[in-house]
Amino acid sequence: MKKFLVFCMTLVLFSACSIDDDGTNYDLEVLPIESVDIPDEFALGETYPITITYLKPSTCHAFKEFYYLKDNNERTVAAINYVFEKDNCEVLENELVEATFNFVVTSNGSYIFKFWQGEDENNEDQYLIIEVPVTS
Repeated sequence: MKKFLVFCMTLVLFSACSIDDDGTNYDLEVLPIESVDIPDEFALGETYPITITYLKPSTCHAFKEFYYLKDNNERTVAAINYVFEKDNCEVLENELVEATFNFVVTSNGSYIFKFWQGEDENNEDQYLIIEVPVTS
């Protein structure tokens, strides 16, 4: 959890960048995951798509990549978005966006996925935790 908090703070502090050479500035923002489409079980050696859904706050937000941390059988996942610095950004209400990654099952037992859902009133990270068993 501390690594994730440090990662988020690093994004906030050092994220003003330029895309290519066109002068477009952006920041990066980690957005809370609303829901997840994940299988109930895995088979060893197979690959599975895992789809997350999150709320897109504005027209200036665009999916960049997943924050993905491996720790033994535990996976921590969050959605990282570009936030483009434009004057014509529109606030969006209830704009759900999906993003998918492929997960390769490489070990027996079960996997624990922690999908980041934001922080509580005490600034503690909150996660949707899903355990998926691996069957033979």
